[in-house]
Amino acid sequence: MTYFLDPFGCVKNQVDAENMMALLEKGGWAAAEKAEDADLVIVNSCGFIESAKQESINAVLGWRKFYPEKKILLAGCLAQRYAKELSEALPEADGFFGLGDLTGIVRAAEKAMASGKAQRAATAASAAREKTLALRPGKRPLLSMPGSAYVKISEGCDNYCSFCAIPIIRGTLKSRGVRDITKECKTLLGRGIKELCLVGQDTGSYGRDLKCYKGGLFGLMQALSGLEGDFRVRLLYIHPDHFPLSILDIMAQDKRFLPYFDIPFQHGSEKILAAMNRSLKPNDYLNLVKTIRRRLKDAVIRSTFMTGFPGETEEDFEQLLDFQEKAAMDWLGCFAYSREEGTASYSMKGRVAKKTAAERKRLVEQRQIPITEKQMNRFVGRTFEVLVEEKFEPPDNGSMGDMDGSALYLGRLPCQAPEVDGAAVILSPKPLALGAMVQCRVAARRGFDLEVRPVPCTLTIRKNMVK
Repeated sequence: MTYFLDPFGCVKNQVDAENMMALLEKGGWAAAEKAEDADLVIVNSCGFIESAKQESINAVLGWRKFYPEKKILLAGCLAQRYAKELSEALPEADGFFGLGDLTGIVRAAEKAMASGKAQRAATAASAAREKTLALRPGKRPLLSMPGSAYVKISEGCDNYCSFCAIPIIRGTLKSRGVRDITKECKTLLGRGIKELCLVGQDTGSYGRDLKCYKGGLFGLMQALSGLEGDFRVRLLYIHPDHFPLSILDIMAQDKRFLPYFDIPFQHGSEKILAAMNRSLKPNDYLNLVKTIRRRLKDAVIRSTFMTGFPGETEEDFEQLLDFQEKAAMDWLGCFAYSREEGTASYSMKGRVAKKTAAERKRLVEQRQIPITEKQMNRFVGRTFEVLVEEKFEPPDNGSMGDMDGSALYLGRLPCQAPEVDGAAVILSPKPLALGAMVQCRVAARRGFDLEVRPVPCTLTIRKNMVK
């Protein structure tokens, strides 16, 4: 049997998708590159906010329209959160699979393919085989760009931000063991991975639920620091209310840990932060930003803001803009509030019109452009290792100008996280291997992107000096 996986949502969802693919392969399924060649289409859904939910549902409806005879399985967050409702309201899907034990994906796939008595027989047979299925850390297929991989260090969240449905969908914090994570990272490095991106709903809370482990995120980083090799580690998603300052020490000692911080501050109004169930105040967050930048010269900070939270007045929004100006984030994403069932904010008074929230979002994004451009200017003229991710084939219409025979590649600098930030545009006179690290000098900033040129190797320079 063959399947085609249509992924949606965040990178945590992506890791789930990769693990499902590994289990399906072990269960005798083969991945198809195109949906038209598959027996089963799996939509790995997102259920975080309304727009993401609708996108996943539209995917099911779209695949059903294109392929009336194919079987469709809705998996992931949306199926986990609304399993009962969707089974009644979405007949276009032949089956649903949530986020419990991922080894059940084979059973769910075979159940979706069968019907009636055959379905019950298939379910019983795959349930019996399930005991032989197990996830092998680091052995899964990777959906990320060449050279990088996401490593999920925890599941769920204990923060209970009043707007967030994550605890409803994924439950409370459940950290993986240090040995298990280290083993996975070692395996990935052995596969040629150069950048490990540690992810979780809140990586800063890692280990707080482990009774026999007191090291927290710092202890995990110490363990990873013991791994040999030329690689780099990027931390994503650290809740600002309990940012572990001790990690700055190990970043200063081991340069393989990138001074890149993804910290979702969400707002700059004390009133709104309190309503969001945040325990700290805007000045506390500004002091955290100052501390990070004082201790790590090349620190890069990404954040997310939310507009239109219930009770947000024009004064609150002005305070958010003031916070944005003072914090001067290197990178910033902004989204309008989504009213989610089951969250504390769902029944809050003072709802903000969607049009107003969208306009405030637009203003935040507009104001961020010159801030990010200024922050990126500080890297021009300097040399960094760039991870080469893809070769770009320019259109054959002369629009790229004279490239002097150089090939064009896209990659990432330490200041750029996968998918969400700008890119490194690499002009190279020689072919570059995808997934490789290349020393490059930043020649110029082009919008949010940085144009870089490979630095000639030392051997070449010495030969030229001899000549």
